[in-house]
Amino acid sequence: MEGISNQDKLSIDTELQTKLLLHSDDHDRKGGMRTMPFIIVNEAFEKVASYGLTPNMIFYLMEVYHMEAVTGTSILSVWSALSNGLSIFGAFMADSYLGRFRVIAIGSLTSLLGMIFLWLTSMFPQLRPSSCEELNTICSPATPTQLALLFTSFGLLSIGCGCVRPCSMAFGADQLNNHPTINNQRLIDSFFNWYYASMTMSMVVAFTVVVYIQDEYGWQVGFAVPMMLMVCSALMFLLGSSLYVKVKVGESPFSEFIQVLVVAFKSRKISLSHDDCYNHSHGMDRVELTENIRFLNKACVIKDSKTDPWSLSTVEKVESLKSIICIAPIWSSGILLYTTSTQSYPTLQANTMNRQITSGFEIPAASFGLFMVLTLTIWIIFYDRILVPILAKHSHQPRGLHPKTRMGIGLVISVLAMVVSAIVESIRRHVASSGDDMSAMWLVPQYCLLGLAEAFNAVGQMEFYYSELPKSMSSIAMALFMVSNAFSGLVGSFLINVVDSVTSEGGEVSWLSSDINEGHVDYYYWLLGFLSLLNFFYFLICCRLHRRFTSST
Repeated sequence: MEGISNQDKLSIDTELQTKLLLHSDDHDRKGGMRTMPFIIVNEAFEKVASYGLTPNMIFYLMEVYHMEAVTGTSILSVWSALSNGLSIFGAFMADSYLGRFRVIAIGSLTSLLGMIFLWLTSMFPQLRPSSCEELNTICSPATPTQLALLFTSFGLLSIGCGCVRPCSMAFGADQLNNHPTINNQRLIDSFFNWYYASMTMSMVVAFTVVVYIQDEYGWQVGFAVPMMLMVCSALMFLLGSSLYVKVKVGESPFSEFIQVLVVAFKSRKISLSHDDCYNHSHGMDRVELTENIRFLNKACVIKDSKTDPWSLSTVEKVESLKSIICIAPIWSSGILLYTTSTQSYPTLQANTMNRQITSGFEIPAASFGLFMVLTLTIWIIFYDRILVPILAKHSHQPRGLHPKTRMGIGLVISVLAMVVSAIVESIRRHVASSGDDMSAMWLVPQYCLLGLAEAFNAVGQMEFYYSELPKSMSSIAMALFMVSNAFSGLVGSFLINVVDSVTSEGGEVSWLSSDINEGHVDYYYWLLGFLSLLNFFYFLICCRLHRRFTSST
């Protein structure tokens, strides 16, 4: 090897690493690249199936279950919150009790059962309210039994999403865990961008193919297609069972955080001093105890011979919890952005506008969300492949813009998106009042701005979490992202109900009336724009506090 240059050695090493990734080692009987098709197909089909149900669901609730727009939108917001919130439960069960394989398998089958129930509501008239045409009178509301079946299907779908989504990426990483790979920050950041972009491709299929089938062939066929996709998803995942590496369960980070808080509370009467001895973990990289949030330091002070985790914690666990607390304010600033981007009212707007492209084809109202997805995907690819190298060359920052800068830009764009939404809706109402149809393509700019806002903020959030949290807590980053989406659903439901209640007092027409030509959705958008502006200033305050906090460590 003496005659080979360092550059040739690097080339040989890279080639060997690539071969190790593409071909399983003879000694490795499980895992490796051969398991990727099973895992990727499972996740992709699950996303197409679940995302394919949501865009048109507001019409199903209003037309079939005779719900008002506010009620339907509120239910969908809570459903979204539940789906994302249960991701924490799914991750906890996978880490501590059942393992990732079992949780993904249970989630796939649960989602399938939920889709079967939803499909049954479209198949059998007894399971849904009677249609207005059948009664020829006022539409009858759904009975408690009919609502129970509908909400059961939503609940099962939420449980399935909560089990599959937080575990799929980590389960895929388990399969490649024993294979060497190149490790540098630039590659990790690129992986985040490409992973996020690849997820959106499933949404593209859902917003086009599945939505079109529902519009053209009705709910029975429209719900049967996602159901069959989920059958393929579950079967594909289970077929690879004998090939998977199934990592043994351990202690969940969430349990560790609770233990730190409990031990710190038990030790609240202890006075900290410089002579204290602190307990360190032997299985983790050693870290030093900081002076921030000193109350938690009491959890790792060695007081007596007790060493169980509910009596004595470690410095590493304490510092991990501190890092979560430190980024919590910045994390909370992303909640409102997802509230603005997951509203159902743009779909209702599109349904009243001219969506004709040719004499025989019009864009489904629920498919306009595709413009947001495409903008997000195109921008991520452009940023990662073109803009980052240029920025890195001139700023000497390998990741381009700082994650917090990207998050702030995303929040500013979300304000602009709400302003554009309000202006377009105001013009649409004026045109509709004169008896004319406004082209639905006027909705495209607001969708593109929302997609751009999410592209900046979402990926910036992920990079920020991974850069701030210890490496042992990398799985928490996705959990934080899921929880912010869950809170956004609850905030959205709360805002919709408050606005509807306040604006309909005294018999007035609600801003969020089911007849959007009578209501004032534009006022609601102006309100969201104002709240988004306040949220941006809140983000700036959080960044300053975070800088002060980290500089003192």
